[in-house]
Parts: sequence; structure tokens; C-alpha cells
Amino acid sequence: MSTKPLVVIGLLGTSLDNFSGPDRWERWRPTVSLFQHEDLLISRLELLSQERFSELSARVVADIGLVSPETTVNLVPIEFENPWNFEEVYGALHDFTRGYAFDVEQEDYLIHITTGSHVAQISLFLLTESRHLPAKLIQTSPPQRRNRRPTGAFEIIDLDLSRYDRIAARFQKEQREATSFLKSGIETRSETFNRLIERIEQVAGVSRDPILLTGPTGAGKSRLAKRIFELKKARRQVAGAFVEVNCATIRGDSAMSTLFGHVKGAFTGAVGARPGLLKAADGGLLFLDEIGELGLDEQAMLLRALEEKTFLPLGADRETASDFQLIAGTNRDLRKEVTAGRFREDLLARIDLWTFRLPGLRDRREDIEPNLDYELEEFERRNGVRVTFSREGRTAFLDFATDPETAWRGNFRDLNGAVTRLATLAPGGRISKPEVEEEVARLRQGWGEAEPATVAVGALDPLDGDERFVEFDLFDRMQLASVLRVCGESKSLSDAGRKLFAASRERKNTVNDADRLRKFLTRFGLDWAKAVQLGGTFGAQNPK
Repeated sequence: MSTKPLVVIGLLGTSLDNFSGPDRWERWRPTVSLFQHEDLLISRLELLSQERFSELSARVVADIGLVSPETTVNLVPIEFENPWNFEEVYGALHDFTRGYAFDVEQEDYLIHITTGSHVAQISLFLLTESRHLPAKLIQTSPPQRRNRRPTGAFEIIDLDLSRYDRIAARFQKEQREATSFLKSGIETRSETFNRLIERIEQVAGVSRDPILLTGPTGAGKSRLAKRIFELKKARRQVAGAFVEVNCATIRGDSAMSTLFGHVKGAFTGAVGARPGLLKAADGGLLFLDEIGELGLDEQAMLLRALEEKTFLPLGADRETASDFQLIAGTNRDLRKEVTAGRFREDLLARIDLWTFRLPGLRDRREDIEPNLDYELEEFERRNGVRVTFSREGRTAFLDFATDPETAWRGNFRDLNGAVTRLATLAPGGRISKPEVEEEVARLRQGWGEAEPATVAVGALDPLDGDERFVEFDLFDRMQLASVLRVCGESKSLSDAGRKLFAASRERKNTVNDADRLRKFLTRFGLDWAKAVQLGGTFGAQNPK
């Protein structure tokens, strides 16, 4: 029990406190009744009152002096014309809180919320909840009919909800349910991953600032972003749609138009207006996967859209407004991209407030078994067919999957693909050891092509280790590397095309070397500028 002096702050009750004459002592008056409780010792009352009720306030102060002479009562002037105008009442009470000299080290404070209009009571509650008023609430109530004494009852309410066991338990249950939802109901065992998801739930539940999800391809960034949206939607924190785009699939004017929209006639082929994905995400959530692939111009426009909630569609002379939350995904180190001049530092600063790195499957081997069960359940849901493992088959697969030497280069995409193939080919809906051995061989062969096993081959492959090209065969990467070197040494797209197709162009009546080269680069998600940039890098690594 605190031994500090107790200070009560409350509004004069212009109706409930307004009784006069000798029989007023038989009436329940909330402000006066505060001082008629033997177990509530109040050192000081700060009575907020308006000038036009000065006669009533003087009578209340005098009566408090009769029942509690040891209490100091201060009349604090406060004015508002309309007690039901929220803006006016809240503003007056807020001004009081800013000007009052609270001393929480020396005094305890209670806010009396029984008197005043409902608007005033709500305002006092909000100011206490936000800690503008560093206090607990006190609510008084009239006596029961069988009790003829006018004292009534009181209840002290602490808005620190963590102090209430049942409420705290309910919050904890809701948090567990939310984190389970973000994990798609998978009972993951990795303590590090579980803590990560708990923190993401904590942030997503209260923040509308951008969230950056990093980690290797296939780690589950897209699925997690969708789950975050669905959780916020269930909590009524967003009203708009979930809009997803992989930035690696859009380039140049197409990227501008896709993201920001365009007006009719903005460029050749723009036969109609297009609102763009930022507008489609208004009031909702925009997920930009592989944000590191955006061009610098698109990055600049995105930054403005995040900061000002407006942007300019292509060809437009009037801005468009859109208020969305951004979740960005990337498998790149954006700080290195900033150093290399490929990503804007100011945009990174804006989206780096909440950054979470999702680990790959090889870093969560203890979670492979529950994810295996989840993938089987998803297969059944999609296909209406129940598939199970035999004991030997399950043991064989888990032995392989959890082996530290197993690569899992595609992470959960590899696991999903493996389970889908196993379940599809399982005779009689039962996956046995021979099917597992066949799938293991297939996975090992695929990883062998994606990541050459010998150091000698890796040294010959300039693109080895680049996440953007791991899905291509060594043959394709070696061919692309040669083309990029030529691009890095050429003055233009046409110049590079003439060098690369010098022999075949002699046999053609009509040649378009630039178009042939452009189409080749497009296969790898590259344009001329990026080809020159990468080719220059190879030249720096292998000087003549």
C-alpha cells in the first residue's frame, strides 16, 4: 500500500453535485462522497470547474471542508462552451495536463470519471490511458436502495492491463493464436524462428510503418507478407486489398506504369488510363518482393509515395493519393546495393525501420518435420487425396532432409516440390522408401547442376553464387557471362550485337542484332544498362 499523499483530479458535477439545502446531506453527490469513505484518505482535490458554476463549486468546497477538513481543495478554472463538443472538451483537458506540475515521485494521483458529460469522461479516460495523466481512475457509484447512507461505493481502476491476470492471460492467448496464424499453424520448433515471428506479430499488430523482410529465395517472405495482411484484416486494421508484385518481373516504363499507373496517351500503346498497383493498395497492404530490382527512378517515386502518400502517374499533371502499408522483400544486401549505387540510401532508411531476416531451411532443420506434415496436409487440401508415409519412408526422408550436408538451395520451395512429387507418385497414397530414394536422387542431381561441386568449375563461372542466376544451368551461365563481358566492352547495344552475331549476320538479308541481344538478355531478367554494369564488373575482376 502506497504511503504517498493521494491527489484526486475531477470535474465539478453540474447535475449530480448540484443539491442545496439541509437535505443535500441525504443525497448522493459524487464529488462530496469521495471524502465520506473512511478507507479513502485524500490529501488534495483539484476540482476543475467553470466560472459560471462558481456558486455550486463554492458550496461543494465548503461541504468537503465539513466532512474532510484535512483535505486541501483547489479550484482549477477550465472553460468550454459546449460540454458535448469532443474537440473543445478534450483540448481544454489536454491543456490542463500540459500545464499541471505532476510529481509522481512524491504523490499518487486518481482521476475521478463519474462527473462531467460523457464526452468529458471519455476524454479523461483517453488522457489517462495515454499517460498524459499519470494516474489511476476512480469511479464512484450511488448507494444501493437498502443502504440509506449517501456515501455510495468507489472502485479504483488501473489502466495497466498487464496487472489484471485474466486480461493478461487473454492477451497472451490472442498473441499465441496470432503467431500460430503467421506460421500457418505449423508447430515450429526453432526457438530463434519462434521469437522472430513473435516480434513480427508484435510490430504488425500496432505499426503501419514499412516492414522489410530479408532472407534467401524460398524462405517464405511472400507467404508471411500475405499472412501479415490477413491478420491485420481480421483485426480490422486495414480495409483495402493485398497487392503483390515481384519487382524483378517489371522493367523501365512498364515498371513505372505497373506501380504508379498512367494516363491515356502517356506513351506509345497507352490507349487507356491505368490506375497502377499503388492506387490499388490504397487502404491496404502493398508487398514489393525483390525491391532491390527496382530502378532508381522508381525508387525515388516510391519514396515520395511513402512519405507524402501521393505520387504522379506517367503523363499526369495531377497527383494521385494512396495510403497503404508497405512490406518489402529482398534476398540482397541492400546496404551493399547502396554502396554500389544501385539502391537509394534515403529509401533504405525509410523502409529499414522494421527489418526481419527469415532464415533458410538449412538453418531451421528442426522445423523440417512439422513443415513436412504441413505440406502433406496442403496437398490433401488442394487435391482431395490423403497421402501418408510408411515408417521406413518417413525415416529415410527425414534422415536425408535433416542431414547437415543436404543443401536445400531452394529452401521451402524445394521441400514443397519434393512433397508434391512424392505425394503425386505415391502408389495407393503411401510414400515408401523406394519413392523417397528416387526423390533424393532427383534433388541431389538438381542441386549439383545449380551449384557445381568442384572448385575448378566454380572458379570458371563468374556468375556462381549470384542469387539471380542459381536457377539456370552452368551452360547458360557460362554463355551469359561471355555475352556480359562483350556488353561491358561495347559502346552501345547495337555495337555489342554486331560483335556477338558477326558470323550469322553475314548470312541474313535483314539483320537486327540489337533486338536479338535484347531478347537474349531478357531471358535472364536483364536490360542493357544492367548488362553493361555486370560486364564491367567481370572486366574489373579479370583485367587483361
